[in-house]
Amino acid sequence: MHCRAPCCVQRIHRLSVYNVNMCDDNFVELPARLLAAALSALERGEDVGLRAVARDAGVSAMAPYRHFRDKAALLAAVAMSGFDDLRTALLAADAQSDARSALVAQGEAYLAFARARPALFRLMFSGHDGGPPPVEDNAYGVMVRRVRELAPADSDAATLACWSAVHGMATLALDGGLPVGGARLEHAALSLVVAGLASSRST
Repeated sequence: MHCRAPCCVQRIHRLSVYNVNMCDDNFVELPARLLAAALSALERGEDVGLRAVARDAGVSAMAPYRHFRDKAALLAAVAMSGFDDLRTALLAADAQSDARSALVAQGEAYLAFARARPALFRLMFSGHDGGPPPVEDNAYGVMVRRVRELAPADSDAATLACWSAVHGMATLALDGGLPVGGARLEHAALSLVVAGLASSRST
């Protein structure tokens, strides 16, 4: 004999929803969901707390602690995901045979990334990155390889000079400190930096 009382149907429904929600944590990639929720909160200018992120991700308040020790660990993971995205952007810009053109394109991609994702960009360079991976595997390494082609004799100093110029421009862009001139002026400035690196090869 089956119970058709509304109270029984409601109870079964509640149990079913509970079971599905419990399964979500097991079958869906929870860290990815949490990172996506954290990044969304960051870009909205909201506090990226573990409980708030859990709520936005639709999981229990304790679920994030399975993967992140605390808020700092979560922010470090968000920052590292940002470096992965930046590396992807730089690799796309690097798809040119000429080293000079590739470096200028990388610089423009760096600026575009900073402007498109300012909150993430600031977080990435605020000490939450948990330490960079080996140079060859990160965004910095994409630039290093091209700089070595142009200035092999002193590639470490040349890379630092190049990155400092590009990062400085990106920071100024976010702070409203770049002079009016638009993409054309920025392209010219990046071209001058790269030309300087290339000229150092013959000195």
